[in-house]
Amino acid sequence: MTQKELKEFLDEKVIQYNNQDFIDSDPVQIPHLFSHKEDIEIAGFLSATIAWGNRKMIIKNSHQMMDLMGNTPYDFVMSHSEEDLVRLENFVHRTFNGKDFGGFIKGLQHIYKNHNGLEAVFAKHQEKDSLQKSIHEFKKIFFEIDHLPRTQKHISDPLNNSAAKRINMYLRWMVRKDTKGVDLGIWKTISPASLSCPLDVHSGNVARKLGILTRKQNDGKALTELDLKLRKMDPQDPVKYDFALFGLGVFEGF
Repeated sequence: MTQKELKEFLDEKVIQYNNQDFIDSDPVQIPHLFSHKEDIEIAGFLSATIAWGNRKMIIKNSHQMMDLMGNTPYDFVMSHSEEDLVRLENFVHRTFNGKDFGGFIKGLQHIYKNHNGLEAVFAKHQEKDSLQKSIHEFKKIFFEIDHLPRTQKHISDPLNNSAAKRINMYLRWMVRKDTKGVDLGIWKTISPASLSCPLDVHSGNVARKLGILTRKQNDGKALTELDLKLRKMDPQDPVKYDFALFGLGVFEGF
């Protein structure tokens, strides 16, 4: 395919997959349950955090997280007691356990009490065409308070050459202005042009087959390579192609 043909093909796939039907099988449905900004961003952050493995299990366990917080995530984060955190201890999703969950609640409370909330932290360190430094700085701030060392592994650091798939996906949900109703676009102080593709095994394999990614590993260097190609196709909304790459991989076995 020529570059023009490749762009046309991927643009068609974006239209095919970036629609309301996508929500039913994706953890993006969790933040869609809420209407208040803080509830949406906390629900999104927690469900994106556990978004690896079987998708049905991710969605099931994300709903369980919301239930454990009384389906009022912001209120729970801001006013929980130690007894409330004990109730979380039986939660488990793969290697993310109830202790990690409790640590994340405390980290989120710190972000809202002392740093003006999630959007403010990510916006403060954004660069013109990248949020990877923002993710790095966010992780530092999130773990400023006392925490279990094991819990740190559940937030990736792009400056350590991680593709940071889950947190890049979360940022897509919060930032991207989506007329199709999938991404929520509630953060207005960050440009969608700065977003990076949530690079995972599916999107990575499809990108290689299409010749837009050469690096073998799905790491930070691969993400930089993929971002450059996607930004050439659409400088204002490069991450829309996540729908095409992911859809081709998961739904079509491309």
